[in-house]
Amino acid sequence: MTRALFIIDVQNDFTEGGALGVDGGAAVAAGVSALLAQHPLAYKYVFASRDWHDIGNDNGGHFARDAAPDYAATWPVHCVAGTAGAEYHKALTTDAVTFHIRKGQGKPAYSIFEGTTEAGQTVGALLSEHGVTDVDIVGLATDYCVRASTLDALEHGQHVRVLTDLVAGVAAESTATALAEMAHAGAVFAASDAVE
Repeated sequence: MTRALFIIDVQNDFTEGGALGVDGGAAVAAGVSALLAQHPLAYKYVFASRDWHDIGNDNGGHFARDAAPDYAATWPVHCVAGTAGAEYHKALTTDAVTFHIRKGQGKPAYSIFEGTTEAGQTVGALLSEHGVTDVDIVGLATDYCVRASTLDALEHGQHVRVLTDLVAGVAAESTATALAEMAHAGAVFAASDAVE
């Protein structure tokens, strides 16, 4: 068994005070850092994704430029490449990250599987190349990018565990729906103290 950790979008724009800040986002950042510090050998590989949207365009209709965002398909401008909002939250320690994944470059993207490394490698190819069989998932937001990444990891054949104390959602109702969908698809839920 080879286990990897997916850290989904723990960025300034998705934490408190950001363009699309989620309550509890900063706590998730600190909690993920604590997990990695306490269990340095738990994960052979650590993947960290970031929204990395183009500046100066609507990123394939993802940004609401000419009308109010509907918060389903269109969103306020966020996580623009090279801006402070796109950077990892300061409480997230990234020393252990093996692969930095950028997604949403010019188009909408929710799942980590829609992104690539700077060298153009896909997550699916990296998982296969390195023999990863099991993935733990943490990050933001439960009801959007965590959900999409979890469902894609299951589709890729991974055994997926979502660490429920290290995710945070946008809204209670959509988070509950997302968790139910992930469970139905085969994800397992656990607290981070289950990591060995």
